[in-house]
Amino acid sequence: MRHRRKGRVLGRSPSHQRAMLRNLASSLVLTEREFEPGEPGAPKVAGRIVTTVAKAKEVRPLVERCITIAKRGLLAEKAAEAFAASAERDTAEWKKWRQGEQWQKWAQAMAPAVTARRRVLRLLGDKQATRILFSEVAPRFASRPGGYTRILRLAMPRLGDAGPRAILEFVGESVSAAPVAPELESANS
Repeated sequence: MRHRRKGRVLGRSPSHQRAMLRNLASSLVLTEREFEPGEPGAPKVAGRIVTTVAKAKEVRPLVERCITIAKRGLLAEKAAEAFAASAERDTAEWKKWRQGEQWQKWAQAMAPAVTARRRVLRLLGDKQATRILFSEVAPRFASRPGGYTRILRLAMPRLGDAGPRAILEFVGESVSAAPVAPELESANS
């Protein structure tokens, strides 16, 4: 019996499930990074991955939770800017600030931001994905109260086992303005 057991098993052990969901979530975030033209592994459309419907439904709450945590961390960073030093690091003025009361206030205001980064790193398991989430993805959704991703079902099933496929993507102007990949156009026709 599955008393109070949430989520899909997806034919994997619990540790394999966690690892797979982490990889999918970090892959979605990593599509937002800057790629060189013609670089191997570059996504056709930023902020979009293709996976099965069941996996997309399972990874979506993880991605949404990470973005919410990152948004709260960015708010803490903005609050800490009021106490930040204006001097260059390791200068005499900076060392004076570091010994003073302003540094104590800055450290106290910055603590939630550091905690947020550590929590997201623990959820995603990838430092580069965490960096991209805080620098590019979370600021984009600063004014949005939730619903940062969407799942679009594809008409063409997966080759090999005919598993139903879906697109998991970030919502927003940059994704909707992006051209649809040619393979997806043919799948929808």
